[in-house]
Amino acid sequence: MVQASVSPDSGLSNPAAIDPGLILLDETLPGSAYWHGVIKRGNTLRVTDLAGSQGVSLICYNADNAMERLNVADTAKIQFNAFLKKGMVIYSDMGRVLFSVTEDTSGYHDLFGGCSHTASNATKYGDGEFWVNSRDNFRRAVTRYGLSKKDVMPNINLFTQVAIAPDGKMSFVEGHEQPGSFIDLRAEMNVLVVLSNCPHVLHPSNTYEPKPIQVTVWNSPAIAADDVCRSANPEATRGFINTDALFAQ
Repeated sequence: MVQASVSPDSGLSNPAAIDPGLILLDETLPGSAYWHGVIKRGNTLRVTDLAGSQGVSLICYNADNAMERLNVADTAKIQFNAFLKKGMVIYSDMGRVLFSVTEDTSGYHDLFGGCSHTASNATKYGDGEFWVNSRDNFRRAVTRYGLSKKDVMPNINLFTQVAIAPDGKMSFVEGHEQPGSFIDLRAEMNVLVVLSNCPHVLHPSNTYEPKPIQVTVWNSPAIAADDVCRSANPEATRGFINTDALFAQ
């Protein structure tokens, strides 16, 4: 059972402790490792920060047609909000909904910073050792599905706040990486998702010390008529109409 460090009366729509009978997959992902899998429509992917993460990067695709994939720019633009949180959705590049954020105890998920790569790690941690980075993790993962480096798009960074100054300079805001925080992503289509558990490219520490996370896939409740994500705004409604049409027959 996965237990997040939140109180029972915290008003969560999804339970912090998941009924073991609902869990389809539950595993710990160590620092620097990557995870990939298909989350079936209607199931929920929960990512839990176990020890105060230095960053978790995520990319995703329509598992039935990987030409359709995450669009970070549209996810921010369509919802008039650059900060991913509960009640928002994650859009594909075809205006459909990949994931709904049905619960979130962190409140900070970065859409701007991108992911670590060989050069950024060498600059931060020094030459002479191989520091695993998210770009390489993404490339390794997607090749298993017949994809290549050209199919790796800009990513989402979980459990991370990045501030942007008026001159465009980005800076990492510390203090939001809390052990026990989790985010629930309900799949609105069959979603191929890749997680890379490597430090955020802007994380201030010069010590390479990625922390373990928990990856849980569970059979989430049926969608209610007043679902917070589906009824958030007219733009979300249109996104769901486009998405549901894929499964109408």
